[in-house]
Amino acid sequence: MTHSEVLKMVDHTLLAQTATWEEIRQICDDGLRYGTASVCIPPCYVAAAAEYVQGKLPICTVIGFPNGNHTTEAKIYEAKDAIANGASELDMVINIGALKAKNYAYVQNEIEKLKEVCDNKILKVIIETCLLNEEEKIKMCEIVTQAKADYIKTSTGFSTGGATFDDIALFAKYVGSDVKIKAAGGISSFDDAEKFISLGASRLGTSRLVKIEKSLS
Repeated sequence: MTHSEVLKMVDHTLLAQTATWEEIRQICDDGLRYGTASVCIPPCYVAAAAEYVQGKLPICTVIGFPNGNHTTEAKIYEAKDAIANGASELDMVINIGALKAKNYAYVQNEIEKLKEVCDNKILKVIIETCLLNEEEKIKMCEIVTQAKADYIKTSTGFSTGGATFDDIALFAKYVGSDVKIKAAGGISSFDDAEKFISLGASRLGTSRLVKIEKSLS
């Protein structure tokens, strides 16, 4: 694959607590320049970014981030607010404690409610694979499929680990045919990106690939 083809699958991401509007604007400029799939930014910058890009680049933001243990109603409010501000893609974090407690109905219901809010917007479900065992990962493939979310996503990038090749291969084996896969967290080279894509990922959450591309130009 060419670098350009890979970058079209990248959610160019800046979610650091210290992120300023100037940095977010640069992320938007880079996304526009390199044709990324979206920019993934904190909720507080969605309205300004949407106005700045004028519909030329999808704006993605995060819900229940990074821990996932907000109430469902709080996540619903966040989602409605983000969409009203111009977000077209939402990456939500599941309630990991509920999953660990095998309260699967709660986890699925929450995703379904967020998908209802999203309507025709894209919903990606972050399951934080580094905190889960294999049984829990497989169960989340089932739940995300049943809840009719658009993507299952590996990681926030704020926990103990990011995407792994094994996790993407597992997703590809167990997730439904209508659910796409996003690898995020620690993707640091175009070689790794291509491996994730070959295993089944169609989106990549990273900031490093654009930085690499900029260094080459």
